[in-house]
Amino acid sequence: MRGMSGESFQLKSGNAEGVEVLHVNGAITFSQSAAFQEAVARATASHLILDFTNVPSLDSMAVGALVRAYVTCNKAARKLALVGLSRRVQNVLQLTGIEPLFETYGTVADAEQSLR
Repeated sequence: MRGMSGESFQLKSGNAEGVEVLHVNGAITFSQSAAFQEAVARATASHLILDFTNVPSLDSMAVGALVRAYVTCNKAARKLALVGLSRRVQNVLQLTGIEPLFETYGTVADAEQSLR
């Protein structure tokens, strides 16, 4: 599997005030987990949406990074939502037992509407 650079993580403000959307492209693996964590840490809005529409798979490092993102947001009383999960990513979240930690939505628009 080809690695991806930190530029694949794009932090963009969402349409709703207080919402940031982190669009992630490509598989999140060991080599990208640090860049992913840094991108999540840069988000400061009260609501963070992680758009995984273009993420085909995750590895164990990515699972750890997701748990850290959840803990960070939870401690700061920020809401975290995952969007556009592929069946493969959903399976990883289920098998690792972390799926209940996250609110999930089909689209960014659905998540933004729910988080308002």
